[in-house]
Amino acid sequence: MKPGPVPISPAPAARRLLQTERLRLHAPADDPALAAAVVDYLALNQAHLAPWDPPRAPDAGQPTQVRSQLAAGATAFAAGLAWRWWLTAAGQPGQVIGSVQLSAITRGAFHSANLGYSIAASHQGQGLMHEALQEVINEAFSPRANLHRIQASVRPENQRSVALLRRLGFAQIGLAHNYLFIDGDWRDHLLFDLTQAHFIRPAGW
Repeated sequence: MKPGPVPISPAPAARRLLQTERLRLHAPADDPALAAAVVDYLALNQAHLAPWDPPRAPDAGQPTQVRSQLAAGATAFAAGLAWRWWLTAAGQPGQVIGSVQLSAITRGAFHSANLGYSIAASHQGQGLMHEALQEVINEAFSPRANLHRIQASVRPENQRSVALLRRLGFAQIGLAHNYLFIDGDWRDHLLFDLTQAHFIRPAGW
């Protein structure tokens, strides 16, 4: 079926809380408990995330800076400019174990966003990020958020992440040379995308 026209204004909105069988995904908020959990997550996983994430400012993981970033994230979320969710395990609301973000949300004739994600070293290999991304993609392509396209970029060395995107139905669309400055140098990235037309909706969606 050919998709209908996309809305131009106002910008659609995503839900602030997403839930899966094992996870809760929380939007940013000016919440001291969430800020403390994010501080712990960043501190515990600094070395784990360094090979894949852009360099952080020296104070990026400090409580004051995290509170400021969460407040800015809440504003961007409400405005439909960027949607980020912090992951906690069901039954363990005080421990952040990862995050998923749809950034650079562009409307008009594009209706696209960039996907980013990370998970704690202690929670790899359990299918949790696959579960989280399925829910975020469902939300992104729902009538509420109504994105047309999601793009993701991954270093070729990150085979775990490449495999994850392919399992979710993303198609490789190119290779960007010297794409991002990460881990001390300009790094090539594989580019992937998934469009609403090629998204296989779960039963009952």
